[in-house]
Amino acid sequence: MTHSHTVAPAGKSEFLGHPRALAFLFTTEMWERFSYYGMRSLLVLYMVNYLLKPARVDGVIGLAALRRLLEIPFGPLDVQPLASLIYGSYTGLVYLTPIFGGLLADRVLGHRRTVTIGALLMAAGHFMMAFEPLLLFALLALILGNGAFKPNMSAQVGDLYAPGDPRRDRAYSIFYVGINIGAFFSPLVCGTLGEEVGWHYGFAAAGVGMLIGLAVYLYASPMLPPDRITPITERTPLRRDERRALAALVVLFVPATLFWATYEQQGNTITLWADTQTDRTIDLLFWSGAIPTTWFQAFNPFMIFAFTPLVVGLWTHQARRRREPTTLTKMALGCFGVAAAYLVMAAAAWHAAGGKASWLWLFAYFVVLTVGELYFSPTSLSLVSKIAPLRIVSMMMGVWLATSFTGGFLAGWLGSLWSRMDQMHFFLMIAAIVGVAGVLIWLLHWPLRGVLTTARPLAQPGPVPYDFADRL
Repeated sequence: MTHSHTVAPAGKSEFLGHPRALAFLFTTEMWERFSYYGMRSLLVLYMVNYLLKPARVDGVIGLAALRRLLEIPFGPLDVQPLASLIYGSYTGLVYLTPIFGGLLADRVLGHRRTVTIGALLMAAGHFMMAFEPLLLFALLALILGNGAFKPNMSAQVGDLYAPGDPRRDRAYSIFYVGINIGAFFSPLVCGTLGEEVGWHYGFAAAGVGMLIGLAVYLYASPMLPPDRITPITERTPLRRDERRALAALVVLFVPATLFWATYEQQGNTITLWADTQTDRTIDLLFWSGAIPTTWFQAFNPFMIFAFTPLVVGLWTHQARRRREPTTLTKMALGCFGVAAAYLVMAAAAWHAAGGKASWLWLFAYFVVLTVGELYFSPTSLSLVSKIAPLRIVSMMMGVWLATSFTGGFLAGWLGSLWSRMDQMHFFLMIAAIVGVAGVLIWLLHWPLRGVLTTARPLAQPGPVPYDFADRL
């Protein structure tokens, strides 16, 4: 490990039993996630309904070259398939660059400077989104900024506590409440501005949110532990059991990629379904109106608030009776849950029969999807933290998060099939893909059992920091 853990000074540095810096890191992360998810809720709609229309598409710098490049493997691309591929590339790359952002902070710049650079890049990217010709440059700035920001914010939370400090697990729980607050409100604010006032206002609001987060972080900077920049001076060969544990993670990389490829449809094809094929009318007797398309992106983080205590309570009850599922069983059940969510959407498409489906179908979809997510994603991160060799656990966490990188690209390709397929058949295909992932994990449970039970738990056990809305 390249970071030394320090404890915040006692006394005035304490707030509600935790270092004061935690509250500021919480707020910084909340505003960063507000900006990220606010922009993401608009991206596909912005491209399909506005920017990629014939009257404007030629003005986007570099898009013609990117289109030709994407058409080499995917063939001729109409507006919707092109938008889905751009979305998939963006959401994939934001999970690849954190590997390099972590290395940059560990060995060259330190946490503070890397986080500051990342925040500035992301703010610039959001504001650039308001200028139509700069779409690709804006996405590049956001990808690089996210890579610098994301891994180092989480690391600084841990650096506030000494090893073994029992407050650390609770601190991460507090920290990730901030993530979900930002993810919940961002579609309501940025999405509403983008849809009702103007696309550029929604993107600008995301940029303002990022600047607020940066201001909070800079104010809190003196409270943070000093950076420790430690270059690698030696390489210790891995033991046989460590190599087996890493091999197990590599094997699980494939079903994890399939999981994220299907999960990420919620910001892609599910958004298109909500926009054009959902009856979004709601009548509350005293008020009636239409639910804005982007508001559906707030369903998932809201349900995280509601369902996490229930799922954790169920696992606790099962543990008392010695019936709690193993980590791999939970991951498989998570895949089956997401498959069930897309079966709900297939039923919605069948029921609509070419017309518009009630928004309640989408509500049911998000209910089932969220439960599946809670079973898969945090438990998979816990698995990595427990079996990866301690001296490379951070790197392996980054590598595991790269399943969202490969999954994002696959999600973009799958999304490009949306306008070429019957919607019911599309949802059945997505359900089948994530169902296969669940079967693979279920079958791997037995050959990997020996590896996963004999591997030394080289990281501290307990809850793993998890970004329930994009994910860590």
